[in-house]
Amino acid sequence: MGNILRCLTGGDNHGDDHYRPHYHPTSEPGIILQGGWGSPPRFQPDHHQLGPHGGVASLVQDLLNFESTSMVPEALRNNVTSSKKAQVKWYRNILEAYKNSSPPPKTPAEAARLVAAALSRIQRANLEGILAFYNLPIPSFSSASTSSDHQPSSLPEGIQFVLNTLPVHNKCIGDGDGFTAYVDTADPRESANVPLEVHEMVIERTQARIDKDYQTVDALLRSLNEAGYKIITILGEEILAKKYRIRMRGIDAPELKMASGKESRNALVKLIGGKRVTIYVYGQDQFGRYVGDIYCDNVFIQEQMLKSGHVWHFKTYDKRPEFAQWEREARAAHRGLFASENPEKPWDWRRDQRNANIPVY
Repeated sequence: MGNILRCLTGGDNHGDDHYRPHYHPTSEPGIILQGGWGSPPRFQPDHHQLGPHGGVASLVQDLLNFESTSMVPEALRNNVTSSKKAQVKWYRNILEAYKNSSPPPKTPAEAARLVAAALSRIQRANLEGILAFYNLPIPSFSSASTSSDHQPSSLPEGIQFVLNTLPVHNKCIGDGDGFTAYVDTADPRESANVPLEVHEMVIERTQARIDKDYQTVDALLRSLNEAGYKIITILGEEILAKKYRIRMRGIDAPELKMASGKESRNALVKLIGGKRVTIYVYGQDQFGRYVGDIYCDNVFIQEQMLKSGHVWHFKTYDKRPEFAQWEREARAAHRGLFASENPEKPWDWRRDQRNANIPVY
């Protein structure tokens, strides 16, 4: 990652370069702020402060300046890839964390932990960039709570891993039992597995945007997509995300061309569209999709889809008795697709399509 940071080409000049001006920091190495926030600052030498931008002392001085001017350091653009607008949000978060810290950080390690906690949702490359900017050490991410808030301390039998996704776009929901999800590469599970060539493409795209070479920008975005990654903008900040195709475990929804197919998809959109979901992954199917149980807003999504009558219990692959019970309840109440006396089963429909040499999965 160190080589990547040295290759970073700078800020994003496309679109919001003038959102906030930068400033040239005037703080000097070897001083730290003493006293509480809001009281007259007193400075004294500190042997911990090293590096080109002054370590903890410069971080504190930059936060003081940001509180009064809303400006971020100009040189930071050489260490990160996100826009100035995003950088302003970072400093706002760090400032709030600093004000709430008691006692305030005094050593580089303490300051690094504060910055990492305040910026837990940004790309790891950007986090490492801002830490390097202040000559702060990179804290261990193994204990980070970011992306593991909804994970059990020990996974139930059969679960291989857990995905905590970015908000699921409605257009990424294909039908009532499958969708495409994206996971922030700042997630500890993802960050260590991002290929070097993907990082390099992100850096090249940033430079191409600065150069207004939009043909190259588009080509790099296509290459990222082919590699299984996508740059997603959320609340003005660009996030590098990993793509996962998801198949919901234990249920089978009508295909879109079947009766009730669109109604089934719409039911899933209402449950997870625009929301973050947690996926307990059990494995992959023959089509490369990740098969798992889905939770959103503390709701078990398969349960809701079965009880509302919008999907079938897929008994061939799942023997959970509660699934069979939830389907029986929907049948008895004539909910959803069971409002019809004899609704066609999706596995029968797919078999007929294959027999007619029509590809389906």
